[in-house]
Amino acid sequence: MDAGVVLEMKAAFHVWRHEASITSILDFSLTQSGKINAKLHDGVCQHCKGILEWRVKFSKYKLLSKPKKCVKCLQKTVKDPYHIICRPCAGKLEVCAKCGKEEEIVIPINKGQDRTESVTTKNDQDSSGLEDKLNFDANFSSTDSDEDSDVLEERFKSMNFQRTEI
Repeated sequence: MDAGVVLEMKAAFHVWRHEASITSILDFSLTQSGKINAKLHDGVCQHCKGILEWRVKFSKYKLLSKPKKCVKCLQKTVKDPYHIICRPCAGKLEVCAKCGKEEEIVIPINKGQDRTESVTTKNDQDSSGLEDKLNFDANFSSTDSDEDSDVLEERFKSMNFQRTEI
């Protein structure tokens, strides 16, 4: 092979590899951004909530890949990014889960969990109301329907179907 052809093939391969890596990065970031935007920052003080919202706004917020160790109970139970205290310890001690200070918590952890439960129960109520409105039990047992079915059956038999090969 000519040296020029080999160089062109290498260049084309490197361009393809770079494009493939960029598309995989974009796909990953799009799936992660939905999770990040839906995240509720509960159990933190006003200052820490502002920091977390800034990180989300300017795309600096990164999710944890595995749980971190809590500084209070020393167990690997911290599942929220940038937090140092797990949810049970922060709720029990009434401290900020991010900085650990005893300041006023903007959205308490228990309230955040109740909020998700109330949304699911609201959706359940909506769906049960919809089931009440829909009536799937139709009554088809009239004498007219027997006559109609006979007429339809005769029409169906009178139709000429031709078989074609595909």
